[in-house]
Amino acid sequence: MPVELPAQKTTTTSIQDSETLNCHPPHPVEIERIGSFQSQIISTEKAQRMAEFFSLLGDTNRLRIVSLLAIAELCVCDIAASLDMSESAVSHQLRTLKAMRLVRYHKQGRKVYYRLQDHHVLDLYRSVAEHLDETE
Repeated sequence: MPVELPAQKTTTTSIQDSETLNCHPPHPVEIERIGSFQSQIISTEKAQRMAEFFSLLGDTNRLRIVSLLAIAELCVCDIAASLDMSESAVSHQLRTLKAMRLVRYHKQGRKVYYRLQDHHVLDLYRSVAEHLDETE
């Protein structure tokens, strides 16, 4: 019959182990507080959509287009001229922004004018720009 040896103690403790040691059973008040967080955590699906949204804004040219549209409603040719980009490249970026509902457009004759979808997009852009200005 095999003999079971006592587990050996180690003298080194990893950071994760020491953090775990400090995590004692929560007090009932803490359990209730932690439980209230559960209803406030976004769903995995919404987190995925938000991640896609933010990754979309991770492109320099798209952000520059958004910065222009935060100022005024513009047509593709004006955006292209302002950013020194081809109209084709601007149109491609605008299609992507439109697909994520960040911009919308309307036609006036043969020209198509783009603007930010709504005040939420403008507020988000301005908030991030202001945050970055404050941290410089």
